[in-house]
This record gives sequence, structure tokens and C-alpha cells, in this order.
Amino acid sequence: MATLSYRTAGESHGPGLVAMVEGMPSGVPVDVEFINGELRRRQGGYGRGGRQKIETDHIELLSGVRLGHTTGSPVTMLVPNLDSRLDDQTRTPPLHRPRPGHADLAGSVKWLTTDCRETLERASARETSARVAAGALARCLLRSFDIETFGFVRSVGPVRCPTEVTSENWQALLQKRNTSDVYGLNEITDTAMRDFIHSQKLAKDTAGGIVECHVFNCPIGIGSCMSWDTRLDSRIGAAVMGIQAFKGVEIGLGFETSTRPGSQVHDEITYDPSRLNTPSLGFTRPTNNAGGLEGGMTNGQPIIVRGAMKPISTLGKPLRSIDLNTKKDSEAGWERSDISAISAAGVVMENVIAFEIARAFMEKFGGDSLAEIKQNYHAFLQAARLLPRP
Repeated sequence: MATLSYRTAGESHGPGLVAMVEGMPSGVPVDVEFINGELRRRQGGYGRGGRQKIETDHIELLSGVRLGHTTGSPVTMLVPNLDSRLDDQTRTPPLHRPRPGHADLAGSVKWLTTDCRETLERASARETSARVAAGALARCLLRSFDIETFGFVRSVGPVRCPTEVTSENWQALLQKRNTSDVYGLNEITDTAMRDFIHSQKLAKDTAGGIVECHVFNCPIGIGSCMSWDTRLDSRIGAAVMGIQAFKGVEIGLGFETSTRPGSQVHDEITYDPSRLNTPSLGFTRPTNNAGGLEGGMTNGQPIIVRGAMKPISTLGKPLRSIDLNTKKDSEAGWERSDISAISAAGVVMENVIAFEIARAFMEKFGGDSLAEIKQNYHAFLQAARLLPRP
């Protein structure tokens, strides 16, 4: 079985972040500008802090790509840190006052130190730049099969965007998202989101929200129901919950399913022969409450995932904490931070989900080269179209 995986390394203020992607087949076109564009989007959005004005994130390809295509060896990408000051204690001094909501206290105790610095440098969401690079590379593979992901901000604080996303309108909505400084889809709620973030800035507070991602054109049968760790929904859930500051994830109706009777939850199955030659194989649903996943596998409908991000832990008006050296009451420490990073979180979520889709896709159709995978993919669809078999 072909496997696709990635690892990241580096710290917030170290020389840079590294993503190594293993299992990428040969022959995949690597769109460096697309990957760099995703990194730029991760840095953007209303409410971001001063760090984003210093860095201009981009990848440097260290291995696995020749003449614009993958070679089949591990693809290693470096995202340099211009603000590299990890060993400069005048600029990155020890931090002895842990911030509530951050990894500071737990990490300091875990590694038996009263200096939170080394924990916060790795726990920082700066690390997600490497995950975005890995996910954007995986999207280069998925695009060879017309599989597209689309992420955006659904809500900030109490403000929720009402716009419905469909297979027919998402590309038009993509243009709206790309011109929105909150990465939303509706001009009225975009303004309200921006106003809420600004109000938190004036209050020296922070803002969280909900981001949403849709994946289009996945064929039926990616993932598995055979064991818990091969279920695509569990893998997507783990990837989303692994993003810094995320506290919740739901697929399709999610928590709403618990309040409805089964007749208002499960998506009835219909058949449209005119769609036989699409990845859905003609199977259609009048609703998509399952969010494109049933039994841990894709069912031919768009995958829909939402993630809840809590407000940033570093506040301009610090919460109560203690000094780890004296154990006396103190204000929490302060680090340069954002008022809201919900727009960036949507970019990260879109790309980590894409990587999990690509990983499951490779397990189903994998081979050593893109040409071989395409043969496997089209052979599977053809066999599925010929069902029932005698």
C-alpha cells in the first residue's frame, strides 16, 4: 500500500521551518507559486500581528523536485525565518510567567524547567507554515485528479456568515474570499467580523471563530471502515484538532445531528444516470448532512468540515498567572501576538485536510508515478461503473 506522510521541524524564531513529505510519487507538477501563495495567505487576514510584516514566507526546495516535477524521493521544503533570534536572550529572554491557555505551564513542567521559552517557540503557530507547505504540495497531486479544497471563515465571535457553499458556486465564492481581508464570503458579515476584531483590539482582548472547508470531486471509497485509524473522518478530525488553538471539529451537521431524529439526519440516496461519468458515479443525495463521509469513507458528496478556534492566548491585558521561580501571583507574560488569527487558521485547516485526502487517495490508488496512479484511478472508476457484476 502506498503511503504519504510528512514531518515538520524548527522553532518560531529559529533559522526556519522544514517540511519533509515522503511517499510523493514521481511526475507530480510542483506549482511553487501556488504553494507560496498559500503561505502568503496564512500570513494575511485582519487582526494579525507585527510578525507578519517582518516575514515574507516562501519555500526553498531542498530535495525531491527536478525540473518542476517530483522525482519520487522525499520532498524537503524550507520556510526561512527572517526574524531568527532564538539564541539572542536580549530579544528572546526567559519567560517565567506562563500564559493561561498556552502550552507554557504544561511544557515547562514536562521538561523540568521554569523557563517557558523553549516550549512556546515550538508550540507557536508559526510551525503551521511548514504544514501549509506540505498540504499545498499534496494539493498539487490532488489537482491532477480535479480534487479541489476551499476554505473560508464561517464566523468570528458572534458574527456568522450565512452564505451557502455548493459545488456550483464555490469558484465564484473563491473570488470573494480572496478579496476579503477576513477571508469571508459576504460583504455585510465581513464588515461585522472586522468590527468585532477591532473592538477586541481596543479592549486589549482577542477573538476566535469557526473556519470551514469543502473538498470537491472526491471519488467514492477513499478511506476505510475496517479500523479506527484508517477511517478518513478520524484522520481529518485529528489533523484539524492538531492545529494550534483549535478546540472543536465537526463534519457535516456535526453536533446538530444529536438534536434531530434520524429521519432528519441521514441523507437519502438517489441515482442520476447523467452523472455516471463523474467521481460520484451517478449516486446523488438531496442533502449532505453527513458531510461527504459515511462509515469513515467518502460517499461521493462534497466533504464539509468545520473547526473552532479559541481566541489567542496572549492578551494585551494579561490574565492572572504566577512566577514559576517564586510561585507568587503575577500577571501572565507577554509575547508579540495577534488579535485574531482566524483567517490564517482557515488556510491551515484547508491544507491539513488536503493532505489527509491525498494520503487516503494514495492508499487507494497509489503507485510509484503519477501516470501509474492515473491508470489505477480510472480503472477503479470504470470497474465501479460496470457494477453489478455477475
